[in-house]
Amino acid sequence: MSQLSFTRTLNIRHPILMAPMFLVSNEAMIKAGMDSGIAATFPALNFRKEGALAALLARLQAYREETSAPGNFGVNLIVHKSSQSYHRDLQCCVDAKVPFYITSLGDPSEVIQAAHSYGAKVLCDVTNLKHAEKAAHAGCDGFVGVGAGAGGHAGPHPLHVLLPVLRNAFPDKWLVAAGGIAHGRQIAAMRILGADAVSIGTRFIASPEANVTDEYKSAIMAAGMDDIVLTERLSGVPCNVINTPQAQKLGYRQNWLERYLSQKPQTKKKVRRLMQTKAMHRIGNALLPQGYQSIYSAGQSVGMVKEVLPIAEIVRNLLEEYHAASKPED
Repeated sequence: MSQLSFTRTLNIRHPILMAPMFLVSNEAMIKAGMDSGIAATFPALNFRKEGALAALLARLQAYREETSAPGNFGVNLIVHKSSQSYHRDLQCCVDAKVPFYITSLGDPSEVIQAAHSYGAKVLCDVTNLKHAEKAAHAGCDGFVGVGAGAGGHAGPHPLHVLLPVLRNAFPDKWLVAAGGIAHGRQIAAMRILGADAVSIGTRFIASPEANVTDEYKSAIMAAGMDDIVLTERLSGVPCNVINTPQAQKLGYRQNWLERYLSQKPQTKKKVRRLMQTKAMHRIGNALLPQGYQSIYSAGQSVGMVKEVLPIAEIVRNLLEEYHAASKPED
């Protein structure tokens, strides 16, 4: 596969995805990403009120047609069995003919079949070769290789190991690099490692379009890579957050009872659903004005985020840095 094939197929100008960010991605960010020529994605879970997702998808389709935006949009679906709204959200996306999907935390087969029925593409989050093999067997179009240092649900392997392994095993699949990317030099490095594109999340939180608190944005700009910690206590799946006092109080490891109930077949589905509900509540409170629970999801790229910039300027800077890094030395 190739970068040119990837951008042409997704109808975008630049090989950059704005990562789907739980309770952060919003309509203003998506439209700004589309205007900038990238693929702006968002979790369906961010729009849970009755009719909200369908209305948003209709507005985004209309916006792209009316403005001839050079970018596109995609939807992230949590396909784990604990996701209560998954089937309803998938049907809503199919009805709206969403251009492409990113699946996370489960079997993507149903999404792939539904998307391919009308020509849409599916990228699957993977953190290791085993996950990738299952997604490839299900017929996915490509992978989002999630490495260590990613915001939210991070993988255990560094991208300089994960990407070549995936590329060697699946030369015919698109490959998107995700985890700790906030500078154009890193985009160039990911291309050398075999990626067709990159997924960037944390950098876009520090933007006027992101409707989060000033405290959240300030925490990102003040943090360094060593201030990011991996916790199992937020959603039941290892998740990177800024090491605030509230995160320290929450803790990083599940206790013995949580681990036992999370692994027992009779209870693991209910436990995962309960933990995800709690995670929504905790992160949601952190995003409200004067949020009292400062649980801030972010990746290790915080160390490279030092100012709030409009999304258009962020993308422009990334591209300038990328092209400068890609030029051969004299």
